[in-house]
Amino acid sequence: MDDELRQQIECEAEKHALLNAVKHESDADVGAIMGPLMGENPDFREHGNEIPGIIGGVVSQVNNRSYEEKRETLQDLAPEELEEIEAEDDEDEYDLPALPNAEEYDEIRMRCAPNPNGPWHVGHARMPAVIGTYRDRYDGWFCVRFDDTDPETKRPDLDAYDAILEDLAYLGFEPDDVYRASDRLETYYEYARELIEMGGAYTCDLPGEEFSELKNAGKPSPNRDKDPETVLDEFEAMIAGEYESGEIVLRVKTDIEHKNPALRDWVAFRMIDTPHPRAEASEYRCWPMLDFQSGIDDHLLGITHIIRGIDLQDSAKRQQFVYEYFDWEYPEVVHWGHVQIDAYDVKMSTSTIADLISAGDLEGWDDPRAPTLASLRQRGIRGEAIVSAMTGLGTSTSDVDLAMSSIYAENRELIDDDTDRRFFVREGDQIPLTGNPPEKATPPLHPDHEDRGVREIPISDSVLLESEDLPTSGERIWLKGLGCFQYTDDRLQYTGEEIDVVREGGVDVVHWVPTSESVPVRMRTLDGDVTGQAEPGVDSLENEMVQFERVGFARIDGTDEDGRLLAYNAHP
Repeated sequence: MDDELRQQIECEAEKHALLNAVKHESDADVGAIMGPLMGENPDFREHGNEIPGIIGGVVSQVNNRSYEEKRETLQDLAPEELEEIEAEDDEDEYDLPALPNAEEYDEIRMRCAPNPNGPWHVGHARMPAVIGTYRDRYDGWFCVRFDDTDPETKRPDLDAYDAILEDLAYLGFEPDDVYRASDRLETYYEYARELIEMGGAYTCDLPGEEFSELKNAGKPSPNRDKDPETVLDEFEAMIAGEYESGEIVLRVKTDIEHKNPALRDWVAFRMIDTPHPRAEASEYRCWPMLDFQSGIDDHLLGITHIIRGIDLQDSAKRQQFVYEYFDWEYPEVVHWGHVQIDAYDVKMSTSTIADLISAGDLEGWDDPRAPTLASLRQRGIRGEAIVSAMTGLGTSTSDVDLAMSSIYAENRELIDDDTDRRFFVREGDQIPLTGNPPEKATPPLHPDHEDRGVREIPISDSVLLESEDLPTSGERIWLKGLGCFQYTDDRLQYTGEEIDVVREGGVDVVHWVPTSESVPVRMRTLDGDVTGQAEPGVDSLENEMVQFERVGFARIDGTDEDGRLLAYNAHP
């Protein structure tokens, strides 16, 4: 990284640190500013691993200033942003704007409505993170409602129902209720019958293309004027399964000349021949479209606020026609833009991930290369870190970018203090030791917590060093926790010098492992597997987090098919 880019990063970091500190009238937090910093500066992303170290120093400098000094500096650097902060009337610890008209409701009620066609990918986490946070903020209510009324094109995966609830628990939330739309078909039929009796829906057997031509011309289907009795009879025949797929639909009667053709007489029910995978729903053939099903459920469940993508604005408008027929009040709606996430080569799509798993290109939903919550959990990334990064994006209607490095920064803040250190050498060079070094090394378990003590590493007649750490002949290095050595004649000669040689400069401190008793490791990473050797004792830390010094944080998992210790890299 050149000096000019480093200076640019430091300037942007100072601004975001000041914004964070002034907004909350407290010290700035590295994790909290990573998301906005990377989102506004996509050119920084290729240096994501280096940036936390750079901005850490900037944040420390900002935190050493008084509140007034921070505010005055921010006034010079970003006066418009400061003005926005001071104009906000409803700031609290949640980093989210107030829900519209929240004060008008006795209870805030929201829903998370996943399609259970597979476990959640990382992008899916935004919705439960925001909804769960709002529930906590307003002491409200939220449910998970599985919108599983398409057994053909978005066919549910029977394992996904539980997998999604596990993902939600991983993020730190428990829904107040859980529903499956496929259990509620009779309810949707009842409301469809009422709508038909009002004259608000009609059965239509026109082929799709033919109806589209009429619709786009603002002309009605010849089926539109059927009397309610006929429509009701034909709808009952749909329910009884007397029609085949594509033969007939039930349409909501709207405004056939509406300026937006997508809102003209939209489909509420259609026939599907493919049985639903859930046994309880496998006999049904007449299925509601999502706009009808979701609209009915939102009313019956008392939903007060809906958060949905800005690309779904037409859904709200379609559903409002139904609400007008029934004289219901439509919920408050917050539309937001899409979130784009970097770092992955795999497309953020449930169907794409499932196809890659089926083809053997990914080993499962928790493969480190898969952009899934199961993968992040396997790697030891806490759900709290994901929630914090997602809520930090807010609810803007603009598309937003989330750098994985911001999740990593949040996670590092959460785990660094509790995670002990260990040595791991990747494909190291074996170097003999001479000069009677100590019989054991005693590096600290954690450099910031002397009270935790040290780990004792027995010394053999040689060590493994990473190739880049191998000194040139005649140079000295400090083997961490052991002492100073001089590299001569392809050997490391113990010199017995004190730590002052490191403090005075010129002597690098390196990690290492003893050749004997070291533990063979296969570490799974986002970029593929890395093999090497770890210090003795690491194999007793199953399901624990460690920080492999100068390598990164990892979760110890178990052993692989070759008997090597299996670890999952979390992040640097």
